Amino acid sequence: MRSLIIAIDGPSGAGKGTVARAVASKLGYRHVDSGAMYRAVACKALRDGVALDDERAVAGVAETSTIEVGGPAVLIDGVDVTRDIRTPAIDRAAAAVARLPSVRAVLVARQRLMGEGGGVVMEGRDIGTVVFPDADLKVYLDASAEERARRRASDPAHSGGPTAVSEVATLLSERDRLDKTRTASPLHAAGDAVLIDTTGKAIEAVVSEVLRLVDDRVPRA
Repeated sequence: MRSLIIAIDGPSGAGKGTVARAVASKLGYRHVDSGAMYRAVACKALRDGVALDDERAVAGVAETSTIEVGGPAVLIDGVDVTRDIRTPAIDRAAAAVARLPSVRAVLVARQRLMGEGGGVVMEGRDIGTVVFPDADLKVYLDASAEERARRRASDPAHSGGPTAVSEVATLLSERDRLDKTRTASPLHAAGDAVLIDTTGKAIEAVVSEVLRLVDDRVPRA
């Protein structure tokens, strides 16, 4: 069976990470969180005192850093930043870094290398539109603003602890605005992506739905 390239895109809180990891595990594929790469670059830039609006300098951080996102941990230059990059502060910093075309060029090139052989489930915001426009399967996950805010507020990996849903909703709304209006690779569903609304759905149901889509393309033994 030919190994597929599966692209899963969508906004924050839609369930991309959980679904992508589960689908990759079921298929025996590699899971790649492209967003973690931008977060890692933003984290290192801040630690190194690099201004996030200095495109050349931030692109330099991206170009010269070794970023590992294929396993359970996220490392940049050998430093484990798995927990450090899941904070509201890094949410904002990553959104700023992701708007820089030179940074995106560096990371998109790396993402293509990571997935070019297939056998990968890659999640992000521009995987099906920019990174792999010819992906075998493109899925765009979304959910109501209220549900996305509830999920993110109850996720200590992002909030650091219990957080007011209204506060998270405001942060997500701003992140959505930044992602959808950036010049480089704005967030939107690819024309041939399968749209799945995850509102009120159990993760297991969404994973099963994606696996059925995989079966439609290449039947699994």
